[in-house]
Amino acid sequence: MKSPLASFIFVSPAAFLMLCLLLLPIMSVIILSFTDWQLGNESFHFIGIENYRHLLSDEVFFTSLKNTFLYALIVLPASVLGGLCIALLIESKMAAKGIYRTIFFLPVMATLIAMSIVWEYILHPDIGILNKLLSLFGVNGTNWLSNRDTVLYCLAGIGVWQQLGYNMVLFIAGIMAIPKNLYEAAKCDGISAFGSVRLITLPLLAPVFLFVLIITSIKAFQVFDTVYILTMGGPNHASEVLLFTIYQEAFMFFRTSYAAAISVVFLFFILILTLLKMRFLDKKEV
Repeated sequence: MKSPLASFIFVSPAAFLMLCLLLLPIMSVIILSFTDWQLGNESFHFIGIENYRHLLSDEVFFTSLKNTFLYALIVLPASVLGGLCIALLIESKMAAKGIYRTIFFLPVMATLIAMSIVWEYILHPDIGILNKLLSLFGVNGTNWLSNRDTVLYCLAGIGVWQQLGYNMVLFIAGIMAIPKNLYEAAKCDGISAFGSVRLITLPLLAPVFLFVLIITSIKAFQVFDTVYILTMGGPNHASEVLLFTIYQEAFMFFRTSYAAAISVVFLFFILILTLLKMRFLDKKEV
């Protein structure tokens, strides 16, 4: 018979850390969102839902919300389907698998801040490699990061480039977990390689696919580094996303309580994605 005291002793360190590092900060943010506190002030007053009312009339907030969703809608299918296709291609080839895995995984290991600076030079309107390559084909390039029509798509492209290798590794792990005798049986039955992928690989990868989909969604919503380094939300809020709006309101404009209200909205979306993960994945073996 297990001792309740022993169970409490073993669980208490993890519970204490969760309380201090997760639950208390979240509760503090929620409480701050109902106040008028500004960074540096010694006192504050409760103002109810005034910050949330202001959100409903804030065009910058809705612009950042729209940009965040658009960024996620681009990064999500491109990086998930791209990672799946790369994993299938690598695992279908017997030679040099390690080299291909390393090449595609390099962006994941690289520091995103340093790589953002490299991308800034690649996309530079005058000395950038991209515009120089386009000029060889008679195409006039543009100032990619200062053009309202292209800036968010450039950031999304960088996001896909950075996420692709991570998704590839997850899909490769899922493919390697599929029993090889299933493919041998399919080959004996005269099923082609494409048929084996369609009838065996893809159905058995469904739990992994869902896991990658949700994890990539959460990461896409958390985009901040590239926006901060490359565009600072410009031009004219064209690349501003939720996390950057929170940063600006809290640490540039010192409207901390208003930033807390935006953070609560951001946490709401992350909570939905987390609940989806718990609902569909925690009861399955990935």
